[in-house]
Amino acid sequence: MKRCPTCHRVETDDAQPNYIAWVSARGSTYQILRKLASGAGQEEVLLESSKNIGPTDWSADGKFILFTDIDPKSRRDIWVLPIEGDRKPSVFFQTPVDDSSAVFSPDGRWIAYRSNESGNPEIYVQTFPASGGKWPVSTAGGLSPVWRRDGKELFYITPDGKFMAVEIKIGSTFEPGVPKLLFDVAAARTLATNAYDVSTDGQRFLFTSGQLDTNPSSLAVIVNWTAELKK
Repeated sequence: MKRCPTCHRVETDDAQPNYIAWVSARGSTYQILRKLASGAGQEEVLLESSKNIGPTDWSADGKFILFTDIDPKSRRDIWVLPIEGDRKPSVFFQTPVDDSSAVFSPDGRWIAYRSNESGNPEIYVQTFPASGGKWPVSTAGGLSPVWRRDGKELFYITPDGKFMAVEIKIGSTFEPGVPKLLFDVAAARTLATNAYDVSTDGQRFLFTSGQLDTNPSSLAVIVNWTAELKK
């Protein structure tokens, strides 16, 4: 299987169906749904909650969805939703501050995520399933982690718009290298979450960019408007 992190789609290499997962807010209820990527058939509700939830990634084997749960007490937390069995979600990482943007490594053994536990947004990696091992990856702030498809590199964006890459040594333990600056994306006004993806070889990048309005709408100011009411 291969995953498409920006659209939360599972792409299989065999005859199994491909799905897309997304969140929908319907009244005061939030739902994580899935549907065949072909568009055929009906959407299926995977999870329903009264709290604001949203999927962030799907494991390559299609068995787990990572999602963010916004709790009034602990703010953003990272949860895991199993697709098989009873589909009972469980918390993966929870602190009194924001924890979000969780993504599976291609082999499913690690989860990279953003946390403000140090007082600043930084990128960390933990084992999956969680076993207590945790490694800091970024050194000067980090947002939006994305793995290279072979798991040998992890990318992220600093709060001031620097696009960084960290080499990952694959083995029995997680061994991150020193973050290296690739280029600056601040001018592209890149969004903070799910704003980019990386080609399989890690040599090309696709970004979602905000655009400045070069032809802003005019603003009209009416003075002495109370006189008009008397007419």
